[in-house]
Amino acid sequence: MHREHHHSSRKLIFLTLWIMISVLLLPLVYSGPAAAQTKGGAVFVIPVDQEIEQGLGKFMERGFAEAVDSKAGLILLDINTPGGRVDTAEKLGKLIKDSPIPTVAYIKGEAASAGSYIALSANKIAMKPGSIIGAAALVDGRGNAITDPKTIAWWKSSMASAAEAGGRNPDIARGMVDSKTTVSIPEMNFNKENGQIISLTSEEALKLGYADHIASSEQEVIQWMGYSTDDVIRVERTWAEKAAEILTNPIVQTLLLFIGIAGVVIELLVPGFGVPGILGVLGFGLYFFGNYIAGFAGSETWLLFIIGLALLILEMFIPSFGILGILGSISLVAGVVRAAYNMQHAFISLGIAFAGAVAVVAIIAVVFKDRGIWNRFILQERLTADQGFSSVVNRETLLGQRGVSLTPLRPAGTVLIADERVDVVTNGEFIAPDMPIIVSKVEGGRIVVKADASV
Repeated sequence: MHREHHHSSRKLIFLTLWIMISVLLLPLVYSGPAAAQTKGGAVFVIPVDQEIEQGLGKFMERGFAEAVDSKAGLILLDINTPGGRVDTAEKLGKLIKDSPIPTVAYIKGEAASAGSYIALSANKIAMKPGSIIGAAALVDGRGNAITDPKTIAWWKSSMASAAEAGGRNPDIARGMVDSKTTVSIPEMNFNKENGQIISLTSEEALKLGYADHIASSEQEVIQWMGYSTDDVIRVERTWAEKAAEILTNPIVQTLLLFIGIAGVVIELLVPGFGVPGILGVLGFGLYFFGNYIAGFAGSETWLLFIIGLALLILEMFIPSFGILGILGSISLVAGVVRAAYNMQHAFISLGIAFAGAVAVVAIIAVVFKDRGIWNRFILQERLTADQGFSSVVNRETLLGQRGVSLTPLRPAGTVLIADERVDVVTNGEFIAPDMPIIVSKVEGGRIVVKADASV
């Protein structure tokens, strides 16, 4: 009886200890794995939601630098872009690959052309249902397909390399670029034929390994990557970057160049207003400011513009047979073109702006012809007799006056009248020196004398 009681007591003690240990370990059992899944560090969200050009490149470089300075745990690229400059995309791809912080590309719209390269450069790719990736064929500024074999080979190699680095089928990337490349995709029972360009939906990309996850929101992507959604920092564009985005629009740039050219020329040709000159300088200033902030223009573009403007002003005051004007025009055009991100677009904008400015300046010159700078080089006043001016001295006061001939009059000579030497003529008669004379006629500047018979 005593032995059974002792045995029961031991079982009760073990059961109590087991319950206590279970209670103590229970939080660790359930919280331990969850805690291990949540990685440390803030999540930086960088939007890639515009055409890929150098301005976007500067913005993304700033975002990556801020993420590194903040010791972020993850960079999420929020992608929805039609593409853009492939040279800029290549630089951004290197920026993403060299980042010490893990990156995930979240395609929530389209990652076309250069946008697909940026997505493939990230460590992971997540796509929103209905989004697409691909269609990376090269086109020029007018949307026409680029057919240069070397350029296509380079871009095709770049896309394939980016895909292969992420463990994806490089042939599919080649098919996104080159319409002449044939690609067999047995997973989809599809063969890309000559003339086709590959573009994948989110479901197709997931099946082919061109997407690692499908998510309906950024928060879902962040949680899928193992990070907390409580510390998410979205990199926003500064006011200067937003202004640069507007100012570098081709239509806005054409308008700014028109205002700049017309304003400055009107102020130079028809000075005195002040407003055209201010507007002209403001137009050029905004043009260069937008391109400078966007990363297109350097300090040399400002220098070229200032030199060109100075030479044009000098041409108006210093005769140089057009040399200063030609040099000034070349410098001005070079500054404007070098400041733009695309030379072709710059020439088109400059041509349209110049044509419009010429028309406006011509109208202003006609309307305000009396105020033009050309009036400085034209004698405008007329010296009339009513104002007391005469081209000859009026000698009618000499009529009837007497004097003495100083030289022989044959018939012209010089006489002395009231202590004044006067050039005179006779009607043909000869008068010797020191002979008395009298003025018989005055015809403008012609003074006629004859011998004074009264003496």
